[in-house]
Amino acid sequence: MKAIIPVAGAGTRLRPHTYTQPKALIPLAGKTILSIIVDQLQDAGIQEFIFIIGYLGHKIRDYVKEKYPYLQVHFVEQNERQGTGHAISLTKDIVDGDEVFIVLGDTICEYDVREVLANPNSLLGVKRVDDPRDFGVAEVEESGLISQVVEKPQIPKSNMALVGLYKIRDTRVMFDCLSTVSHQPHPSRPYDFNLTDALECMIRQGCIFHAFKVQNWFDCGRKETLLQSNAILLKKFGSNIASNHKFDNSILIPPVSIAEGCDIRNSIVGPNVAIGDGTVINSSIIRNSIIGAYSNLTEIVLTESLIGSDASIKGESRSLNIGDNTEIALG
Repeated sequence: MKAIIPVAGAGTRLRPHTYTQPKALIPLAGKTILSIIVDQLQDAGIQEFIFIIGYLGHKIRDYVKEKYPYLQVHFVEQNERQGTGHAISLTKDIVDGDEVFIVLGDTICEYDVREVLANPNSLLGVKRVDDPRDFGVAEVEESGLISQVVEKPQIPKSNMALVGLYKIRDTRVMFDCLSTVSHQPHPSRPYDFNLTDALECMIRQGCIFHAFKVQNWFDCGRKETLLQSNAILLKKFGSNIASNHKFDNSILIPPVSIAEGCDIRNSIVGPNVAIGDGTVINSSIIRNSIIGAYSNLTEIVLTESLIGSDASIKGESRSLNIGDNTEIALG
């Protein structure tokens, strides 16, 4: 089985961070979004990965090669942003008829990965949501069989959202349906064909899909939900404090994740704070926040904040959303 991970999107809802960093490499609970996904699949036995890259794709390529040198990896470039369906269609030659497990590059879920991969059926991950109109939606029978899937229905017949996990056995039919969908553009999305439409094409052609429910689905698409996911995952993973650090007259309130080479002085950090490599914090209070690598925070109180790498901030209490290579003096 091969894993396909589309990470070509520009991540516009997480700007300014995604101007300089792919969304999949945004830090989360001491890891990256991408590393959480890859580690899940690798631990379950998958060794061959196809990454669909585009915007800032060289950073994805460099990260994967450095962190996972022992995996069999392929990189496919999506130069035109025409949707997830188009992205998957680019992998046809590499897939070569094999079974695949597709995980969208911003999808972090809790589920039994080994059980899903061992299941002989084609499976789609679902989660009940309050308002399914912004998602692909699956109509699921009592037996677990999926009778229909619809992308962002205005009048949903189900509140079971597709979470971005797709185990596909009949990949030759999938690629045929992706080709069909590409020639039948949706009236409201003429330049964007999605995977959901191809899955519905497969169902109409007789392919059988079963639903599996995920226990948790972490939204990594916006600052507010990313911070919530960071807090939940820190509680799940527990505090992780690198041995190579300097702490002087400071208090850490768990859970926190502090990477290598951090220098924290006269400060209170936590709870629910993740800090990247080499960051310096002095005379500050930080809680419920994500701080990128090699940043410098002085005399500031931060809460519910997302700070990029190489940022320098000095000042007063704020809730901030600051990208990489930024310098701000508040006072």
